[in-house]
Amino acid sequence: MIGRICGILATKQPPQVLVDVNGVGYEIDVPMSTFYNLPALGEKICLLTHLAIREDAHLLYGFGSEVERTAFRELLKVSGIGAKTALSVLSGLSVNDLSMAIAAQEVGRIVKVPGIGKKTAERLLLELKGKPVFAGAIAAAPGTEHVSDDVRQALLALGYNEREAGLALQKLPADLPVSEAIRQALKLLSKG
Repeated sequence: MIGRICGILATKQPPQVLVDVNGVGYEIDVPMSTFYNLPALGEKICLLTHLAIREDAHLLYGFGSEVERTAFRELLKVSGIGAKTALSVLSGLSVNDLSMAIAAQEVGRIVKVPGIGKKTAERLLLELKGKPVFAGAIAAAPGTEHVSDDVRQALLALGYNEREAGLALQKLPADLPVSEAIRQALKLLSKG
């Protein structure tokens, strides 16, 4: 099993990267959460990996953190979820957002991920409930949940994706009123 690859980032074409390790190029599929945090081309990179061996291919999947890789492996255990779908889930939702959706059994949040229908989402929520990797969701402070949900919905309505909205929300102070939080989130997103 190949558990980690360190080398030079040679190319990046979503969702795949090519990491050059002493002259050998490894093609690695990564979730968008990892892809957005990649260094510039030509820089050193280390990715935790999961090797999937099929009849017709040996495929490497890479992750920026251990919690992402563990979440990926737990997703693969859900019947009806393959590697591509697991990558889609981790591209559409952070592990923390997925954990909160599992804790609240929010089917609506899961079906927003491309390739996930209602039945698959329900099965995913049922089978992942209580798994240790999803037990440590960082919940919002009491009373701020509706504010962050309102801000997230406003950003989504304006055309931003879940990842962009999530990143903006993480950078905002918790005690802002909704209108000011939206204003600051838009300012943050316009810079990036």
